[in-house]
Amino acid sequence: MVVARSIMMVRPVAFRHNEQTAVNNKFQQPEKTPVNVQQLALEQFDNFVSLLQANGITVHTFDDTLQPTTPDSIFPNNWVTFHEDGTAILYPMYAPNRRTEKRVDILQELRNQYMLNTVIDFGYFEASNKFLEGTGSMVLDRLNRIAYMCASQRSSNEVFQSFCQKMDYIPITFEALDENGFPIYHTNVMMCIGTKFAIMHSASIHDANERLTVMRTIRQSGKEIISISNKQLHRFAGNMLELTNKSGQNLLVMSEQAYLSLNSEQIACLEKYAKLIYAPLDVIEKNGGGSARCMIAEILLPIKNDIAVRH
Repeated sequence: MVVARSIMMVRPVAFRHNEQTAVNNKFQQPEKTPVNVQQLALEQFDNFVSLLQANGITVHTFDDTLQPTTPDSIFPNNWVTFHEDGTAILYPMYAPNRRTEKRVDILQELRNQYMLNTVIDFGYFEASNKFLEGTGSMVLDRLNRIAYMCASQRSSNEVFQSFCQKMDYIPITFEALDENGFPIYHTNVMMCIGTKFAIMHSASIHDANERLTVMRTIRQSGKEIISISNKQLHRFAGNMLELTNKSGQNLLVMSEQAYLSLNSEQIACLEKYAKLIYAPLDVIEKNGGGSARCMIAEILLPIKNDIAVRH
């Protein structure tokens, strides 16, 4: 299995604009007028979970804790990944107030239903200011064992190479810049890899040789490339995730604004490969600088029993 049927999500209790991540996440656009960001984000989170469950996805939700304060806990894919061989990996995080998002109790809870045999902790890299924020920093082609990473302050090549060696992935690195020449903070906002398709903002890869390498690798792995514009990039059209439901149907999960940014040709192309599902996430997107994909940690661990109980 290379497409997740079960996912882990963290329900926020103190979501807000995080000043520690805003220094290099240019997608964060906090509210200009006072609003109850936590309450609005919580409503969007709960509605998103309900939509995923209604479409046959098993969602394990865990409530965030009030202490320590973790304003970005809604994005758990940055601190943990779960793999088909029973491994969980913990990652070094750029912002100090994100490092306490890592929770052993969540791993223990998941062990009740899944075979989680090994935990690899790359957190020691934080001491030397080297980071790799999970499937934010990396976009994984699990089927072909290829990992893509655009370099940034959040994504160290040394840690990336360590991951690829440990988990037997082919590393593909490149530089991706926004329209102002600033490094794009996470690979998963400019690229999505599905089983038979890839969505990407290729224009952000300024180096022609790097761009050619990335696009050739994707095509050689048997995927159709759907290109997105700079405007679509900023509406999180690159921040999508392919999942499989209990009936074996492929779903492509995204935010409402990402869906509305797509043109009819792009929609028709993507619908060849998956059912498109989307929910309003604009409060989370503006204040957190992440979208649908960032909110989901896929669980590809082997299931202990034939039926996983919904948490």
